[in-house]
Amino acid sequence: MNTGKMRTSDDIKAVEGVVFLVAMEMSLKTWRLAMAPSGSGKERQVQVPAGHYAELGEAVAKAKERFGMDKSSRVVLCYEAGREGFHPYRVLSEMGHTAWIIDSSSIEVNRRARRAKNDAVDASKILTLMQRDYRGEQPLKRVRVPTVEQEDYRQGTREREVLIKERARLRVRIQSLLFSQGIRDLPKSVLGIERWLTTQGQRVPTHLRARIERDVVRLKLTDRQLKDLTKEQHMHCTTKAADVATDPIAQQLTQLKGIGAIGACILSSELFGWRHFNNRREVGACVGLTPTPYDSGESSREQGISKAGNKRIRRVIVEVAWKWLDYQPDSALSRWFMERFGQGKRNRRIGIVALARKLLVALWHYLKQGVIPNGAQLKV
Repeated sequence: MNTGKMRTSDDIKAVEGVVFLVAMEMSLKTWRLAMAPSGSGKERQVQVPAGHYAELGEAVAKAKERFGMDKSSRVVLCYEAGREGFHPYRVLSEMGHTAWIIDSSSIEVNRRARRAKNDAVDASKILTLMQRDYRGEQPLKRVRVPTVEQEDYRQGTREREVLIKERARLRVRIQSLLFSQGIRDLPKSVLGIERWLTTQGQRVPTHLRARIERDVVRLKLTDRQLKDLTKEQHMHCTTKAADVATDPIAQQLTQLKGIGAIGACILSSELFGWRHFNNRREVGACVGLTPTPYDSGESSREQGISKAGNKRIRRVIVEVAWKWLDYQPDSALSRWFMERFGQGKRNRRIGIVALARKLLVALWHYLKQGVIPNGAQLKV
């Protein structure tokens, strides 16, 4: 462990209510720690190997001693959400510390064209924001942490998203390889491609055919995994057997016409299953469907939605909004959409985002309070 020097040499005496703040700047091999008591202008920085929590604890204890604080003083550690995920949060919590995970976009930066940037500067900046947070300014946006089970449940929908992209990539590559040989009549289905290779594969040179056959094997595996995963997610939403893990929130969502099992699973695992909202504005902001006006001096314009939230939820709620218009035409939301955006293809594409935000808020009320969206119908 490499130990840095204190910025000042004066000692600080611990007082009641003072906590020890630790800002963590994480890199692949090392973690930079900037430490100071709350309300103090002093700061100490040290560097520990990445993932070595025992050395981190020793560094914090030694810094407490240097600052003259009691060993039992509460420690608050803070790091940016990123590659490390929620694992450091859980380990630090088990060690008895308070841990914060913050959104990187909430960290203020200097807008000059050239500015110094390294781990020491970044850690010091986070520590400064932590001090301001303890003074009541709340400049940091903290990330809500799911349980291990809630985080694990998200893997199904996220893996399905990866498999869909992988299947499309393999199909396009096979088609492109054959297109270079003047072959344009290739089927799109996995079974059709396999049959084509059996009956007309002689039209392709030997090595190219061997390469395509290996790609077809990967395509068949990806397609089978995707079908199995889709079937599993349907079971979460439809099965009521005691020996099968079910998703009650997804099941409640699928009771509404226009919402299928896949969309319900994504909305449950990414949004409604573990996040808490106090009002409709928080729901829209979490998904990035809030407006971003620019109004300064004589310039006034709308920059569109923020897109600062979860892109998976934003994508699926727009898809659900289109289906809502087809399956819930008599609902209040559908009538509002048709009255305001029903004329013109471009207007519909703009208005569907507004409908998606309203629908998301309506689904939040439906799950939280049991209020069915006005005019909506349930599946028989």
